Amino acid sequence: MSGPLLQVEKLVKHYPLGGGIFNKVPPVVRAVEDVSFTVNAGETLCIVGESGCGKSTIARLLMRLVDPTGGRVLLEGNDIASLNKNELRDWRRRMQMVFQDPYSSLNPRLTAGQIITEPVENFERLNRRKREYLAAELLRKVGLAPEIMHRLPSELSGGQRQRLGIARALSLKPSIIIADEAVSALDVSVQAQILNLLMDLQEETGIAFVFISHDLGVVEHIGHRVAVMYLGRIVELATCEALFANPIHPYTEALIAAAPIPDPTRVQLEALVEGEVPSPVSPPSGCAFHPRCPLVQDRCRVDVPPLVSMPDGRAVACHVRAPAGKIEHN
Repeated sequence: MSGPLLQVEKLVKHYPLGGGIFNKVPPVVRAVEDVSFTVNAGETLCIVGESGCGKSTIARLLMRLVDPTGGRVLLEGNDIASLNKNELRDWRRRMQMVFQDPYSSLNPRLTAGQIITEPVENFERLNRRKREYLAAELLRKVGLAPEIMHRLPSELSGGQRQRLGIARALSLKPSIIIADEAVSALDVSVQAQILNLLMDLQEETGIAFVFISHDLGVVEHIGHRVAVMYLGRIVELATCEALFANPIHPYTEALIAAAPIPDPTRVQLEALVEGEVPSPVSPPSGCAFHPRCPLVQDRCRVDVPPLVSMPDGRAVACHVRAPAGKIEHN
């Protein structure tokens, strides 16, 4: 396959809040605004940002759990946003999701083995022997004993349930997995096990990940590239190494400065940003970050900065730090 595995072009998602009064236009929640990026086979793209920035909405849009207001989502060159119900069914095999809560995302009435094989049986008939073989194989792959295939989710620990969720996602042999805060509900030691598992699976199978997280420590460990979001827009997109070594956008600097650093030899950046994320119902004019930005200029209050390429290959949306350049859609 030539080109990126996943290509997102100018993705937009607005949620209307009800009818307007006196024939006025009804207000909308601008959850995602003009988001573009690509993901290559075998790559992990991490999406980070504060709560309410649109990360989880992007996950739902990629999975077509909600329809976009505008833009395209191309999986292997096919626009899944334009597919009808029957066409979409086949494409769902190529993209699966691991949810944040490893308990509520699993059917409590099914055994672990049934949970793993249920997605496959939506597409093909399996006899008992094939079901048990598939369940045992996938349980081993995610580091669980095959014997737990007869247990219910309530009989498993949080880490075991998350591994079970990963095994279910792998059962259809997808090209890409969307992981929405997949380790945030787990304690630190289990987090490390799950992250290492995902990295091992990627090395073994070449699967791609879109990994959504608010934890920069997790992102630095697992990511190849990072997209930083603020109020529905990507403000910086760079390789993991470049982003953490030299953040360009003031918001990226603030996120990294606010994250605890376990390495005493590493210099902690000074946090320069205060205040809360503005409402997506009535976002600020111009750059949405300007009310909190220490570098704000008059232009920032008026014009929305485009995502432009920098000499080192990253893309940044900032009138001050990236005042000119080629508009970037990757």
